[in-house]
Amino acid sequence: MTTATLRNPTTAKAVQASAGTDVLRYMSGFANEFATEALAGALPVGQNSPQKCPYGLYAEQFSGTAFTAPRHANRRSWLYRIRPAAVHRPFARVDNGRLSSDFNAVATSPNQLRWDPLSIPATPTDFVQGIVTMAGNGDPYAQAGCGIHLYAANSSMTDSAFYNADGEMLIVPQQGRLRFLTELGIIDAEPHEIVVIPRGVRFRVELIDGVARGYICENFGAAFRLPDLVVIGSNGLANPRDFATPVAWYEDREGKHELVAKFMGNLWAAEMDHSPLDVVAWHGNFAPYKYDLRRFNTVGSISYDHPDPSIFLVLQAQTATPGVDDIDFVIFPPRILAAQHTFRPPWFHRNIASEFMGLIHGVYDAKAEGFLPGGASLHNAMSGHGPDAETFTKASNADTSKPDYVKDTMAFMFETRCVIRPTRFALESAQLQAEYFQCWQGLAKHFDPGHL
Repeated sequence: MTTATLRNPTTAKAVQASAGTDVLRYMSGFANEFATEALAGALPVGQNSPQKCPYGLYAEQFSGTAFTAPRHANRRSWLYRIRPAAVHRPFARVDNGRLSSDFNAVATSPNQLRWDPLSIPATPTDFVQGIVTMAGNGDPYAQAGCGIHLYAANSSMTDSAFYNADGEMLIVPQQGRLRFLTELGIIDAEPHEIVVIPRGVRFRVELIDGVARGYICENFGAAFRLPDLVVIGSNGLANPRDFATPVAWYEDREGKHELVAKFMGNLWAAEMDHSPLDVVAWHGNFAPYKYDLRRFNTVGSISYDHPDPSIFLVLQAQTATPGVDDIDFVIFPPRILAAQHTFRPPWFHRNIASEFMGLIHGVYDAKAEGFLPGGASLHNAMSGHGPDAETFTKASNADTSKPDYVKDTMAFMFETRCVIRPTRFALESAQLQAEYFQCWQGLAKHFDPGHL
């Protein structure tokens, strides 16, 4: 599937970027800089902010890190746009809907929780209106922690755009293709792909298939990055060459528009007399990107035992403590289980980390039933969990002299170092499975001190 569709709405014709390609790819660490223009010569040469920009454009720096961040960690892009981003009416508070950054409203229990999928709305609902906050921790004030949301929509955004000043958004489609029209270009995404929209990027979402549903991890802290491979070596997991960001594209469209912002946990809206997606050219390394989860290079044990889930790590948001992440994004893709004399599904475990899981497609190999595509589960810090009784029995009696081919599935996990606190909506919703605990009640006692 083409990563970015480059179009100029003023002519409805394809436009070739000066980069000579319709796809720009990230390299290791996401530190490489890109340059792209929708009109030849729109990028200034030799300096970032000349006295007069080509085509009468405005120069605007878009910063995602502190100005003094080390060069390898610094994130910023220079945008050359028809009007500066400051050109809008004052913001005013609007209804938050079911979007929240307050995770203190209800007590957090240690119970294992699981939800059925959200229903597609019956009334017109766009991507932003369809976001429902399920859980989270930390807050945008401290720039640490995350918000975990589901979305369900049946309507495209039209004369509106959205940006999130509180954090970057990792979006995991589960049903329906999405088109992200952003300030820096267009990204089409389908289930099994993810899209990351950096903090502050303005965008609108069109529903290619008319309806859509999926998951969002809102990252309040340090931006997601590729993990170091250390003992794995130079290859494996998510390959840098498979991450892609779009080429320049712009709208020169006047008329009434609404710009919606998420700022300090609330939604605000401002009127504009033009489309805010008017960046004609840009260069830098602070930009949206996408990745196809089916390209993940899975590693695992070929001798014995089931390794830690860190072998499935796609992206991480680091903290100041080495080896301790704020958020890990982990996937469980199709793979071959070959370890012999081994209980192959995930073992029973209790972690200091908390796990919010989702299922994009198929069946998760640690649960026989009840975990549905579009659904979710939450296992918080030190709460015991693992395979259900049926899976345990099957795995304990499997022939491990032969490999087990895990096919036709894609599950994922947002894992955090802090407790993930469900919202009132999540705890009171009709989707909450009240009998989830029953899946472990059939685990019988097998202890026999007289038999080794």
